[in-house]
Amino acid sequence: MKRILITNDDGFDAVGLKKLIEAVEGLGKIFVVAPALHKSACGHSLTISKPLFLKSIDDDFYKVDDGTPTDCIYLALNHIFEDIKPDIVLSGINHGANMGDDLTYSGTAGAVMEAVLHGVSGIAFSQVMKTYHKVDNHINWEQTKKYVRMITQKILHYDPFRGKRKFLNVNIPNDKIKGIKITKLGYKKYTNEAFLHHDPRGNEYFWIGLPALEFEYESDSDLGAVSDGFVSVTPIKMDMTDYEEMLYIEKLLGDSDES
Repeated sequence: MKRILITNDDGFDAVGLKKLIEAVEGLGKIFVVAPALHKSACGHSLTISKPLFLKSIDDDFYKVDDGTPTDCIYLALNHIFEDIKPDIVLSGINHGANMGDDLTYSGTAGAVMEAVLHGVSGIAFSQVMKTYHKVDNHINWEQTKKYVRMITQKILHYDPFRGKRKFLNVNIPNDKIKGIKITKLGYKKYTNEAFLHHDPRGNEYFWIGLPALEFEYESDSDLGAVSDGFVSVTPIKMDMTDYEEMLYIEKLLGDSDES
């Protein structure tokens, strides 16, 4: 039987996590290790400055107090799965998109980054939404679960990424879906979303908000595909080396070598 490890960055009691569990039920034995608290935008961060507490919620269901999604995967792979690693790590279903350059912020993606570093295949699932309020009332979860299950089943069966330090980043629109597109990461437009406020004593503080989903339109990008009504599936690799620039930088720095 396949072994499926699930986490998220919205917390162990998030609606999206429950829907992900429902979507892949029957595809294998499910284990859940998720953050106790909301950890959006924590990226691929690992907690090394304080202790972590792994607490059992139910059979094969754990939460990590104040842990990140990366912490959850790290503890699961090194404590729960000491002998036999899971066949796949699934992260999500995130409440909101993780597309374009936002992927570097994403705790949802950070979890599967940790998985592939340990040689385990991974998929990050995100639900694109127009608003973040009452997320369980306006999402077509049945449509989303259909695509989550189909993609997971294919990757579980063929396992194209095991040991390759690569994973899939999947974004699912909430409108009627036209199909699936294999995409590249798009280019998002960033604006100032740091809002200045004052507390009751007059002290200034800032609150970083959620920027609008504005982007440079390219039909072959994740942002473009979702905008056109398609599920975006983007293969991601951990190697961020810019091989095209290596010879130029070598020449540039070689020319300035005073030795």
